[in-house]
Amino acid sequence: MKLSNGIESDGREPEFSFGDFRLWQDGTFLRGDTQIHLPPKELAALRFLLHHAGQVVTPAQLKVALWGEVHVTSDSVPRCMSALRGRLEPDPCIQTIYKRGYRLVASVRHRAHHDHPSWRIAIMPFATGHNVPEHLGAAVAEEVTSRLTASGPSWISVLARDSVFTLARRGLTGVQAGETLQADLVLAGTLLTMPTQYRLRVEMIRVTDGTQIWIEDGLAPHSQLLQLETRLVERLILRLGGEPRAASRPVEAPPQPDAYDMFLRGHQEWQTRERHRMQDGMQHLIQATELDPSLISAHVDLAELCISQEFYGFLAPDAAARQVRRIADAVPDSAATAPALLPITGWVRFHVDRDLPGALEQFSASAELPHSRTTTRLRVMFALSRYRFDEALDWLDSALALDPYAPWLHGLQAWAMHLAGRRADSVELIESALDTYPNIDEIQAYGGLILAFNGYADRAAVVAQDLVRRTPYFDIGNAIHAYALALNGRREQAHEILERLQWLSRERFVLRSFLPAGFAALGEREEAVAELHAANDQRCPWFFQILADPRLKLLHGHPGFERLRASVEKPDGSTAEALQYQA
Repeated sequence: MKLSNGIESDGREPEFSFGDFRLWQDGTFLRGDTQIHLPPKELAALRFLLHHAGQVVTPAQLKVALWGEVHVTSDSVPRCMSALRGRLEPDPCIQTIYKRGYRLVASVRHRAHHDHPSWRIAIMPFATGHNVPEHLGAAVAEEVTSRLTASGPSWISVLARDSVFTLARRGLTGVQAGETLQADLVLAGTLLTMPTQYRLRVEMIRVTDGTQIWIEDGLAPHSQLLQLETRLVERLILRLGGEPRAASRPVEAPPQPDAYDMFLRGHQEWQTRERHRMQDGMQHLIQATELDPSLISAHVDLAELCISQEFYGFLAPDAAARQVRRIADAVPDSAATAPALLPITGWVRFHVDRDLPGALEQFSASAELPHSRTTTRLRVMFALSRYRFDEALDWLDSALALDPYAPWLHGLQAWAMHLAGRRADSVELIESALDTYPNIDEIQAYGGLILAFNGYADRAAVVAQDLVRRTPYFDIGNAIHAYALALNGRREQAHEILERLQWLSRERFVLRSFLPAGFAALGEREEAVAELHAANDQRCPWFFQILADPRLKLLHGHPGFERLRASVEKPDGSTAEALQYQA
């Protein structure tokens, strides 16, 4: 039968051969040309014996090598060795040394490999056992993803978190997700709790045949969860035949346990995109930074959350900008210690300060940052707000190649097509996204406005109505619903929604950039222009894109609209070329 190639090694884990047997780096074990399945513990025991060929290894050494700090019964090692010896029969490879241990007596040869192919690894969100906070499984898996990406060998490619987690939420198994993402290996695991410690048990699975290559068990005190993540990353790299490399930025000092726990809770809460959970996430992150001001990850997350809330209309732009500036001031030398802050501060300089040169400087300094949800979104939004649609679409194509199942990327791509005037493409993309990612807020919001604009008002009204039914607090969704209703002939309902949003704006912040299209569709051009002026005064992050929105062509030629366009062409006297409106 045809066998897949083993993982090449840089010398730490060579390919072994003894007698008629061969053991490849990836755990493939052969007698001649016949593959023999070895359970993970037996495979680990064989590797240990091969590394100590000709030497006597004690049961205590084998116990530590196979189970680490996890307590096992006294007969665990003898049973494992007996099973392994049985798989090697009739070859007498393993000798039992009375009261001392075991010795591999076969002549062992090994061949080291130095050229590594690129291996793609998908890290699934970890399951959680009884009494383990639910958020910790996903949080630990995400942190392991981030740390392995930062400190792993260059030939290990860790697949994007959003795509892996999206497939996991659909109920795909690790192997199914790996096949979908064309991964070579999948890491899955379970986080358990004991009276004073967490136990993390993970398994590496080869995607081609679903074989469990090896397992790892780790223990850490409840107050040292970060220690468990760090150990796991180190073990993963060693298991794959490499050595950890230095991270691209300075390593943070060990955080205070309470602060780190707050950070993990906040990180998972705000990514839900549910208003109340995002607010809870903000409180957790603020507490984390107060408990441990040196916890850079919490500062970066807080800044990302502020910008995300701003985009959704849950936080006023000036409040978001103040918070981002405070964070930037609290993190010295952001370019070195927290480069992920640079596109965030660049975005604030652009849409709040109207300082294009300063924004360009920040985005340029962060050009080498890898794809992430916040970094890529801001790069795309920055390009769209400057009407560089081809540039934005190039960014999106590159991100989708890395993260093909991230719903927000598909929605943003459809929006970019809409702004670029590619109507057929935008409709095709958003219809596909609506089918593939049902009940995703961003997808439904873009879907409502794109479908309504392109003549599918009935379908748009249904999509937008479902969105506001699930998220009545989402002002953008309500504005898009009003726009769809207006084009569907239900003018009174549309007008009622728009008026309610205007009244709400007197009591709390309402993101108003999406109201003008609804008033324009109703023929109320003065109200539409007034809402645009209000959005400009708010420094709404969507403002420049809305000016280019094809839905507002109904306002072209209106004196107030043309004056507004002219006024924003030179917000600081130096950005006329970049912000020039393209009709």
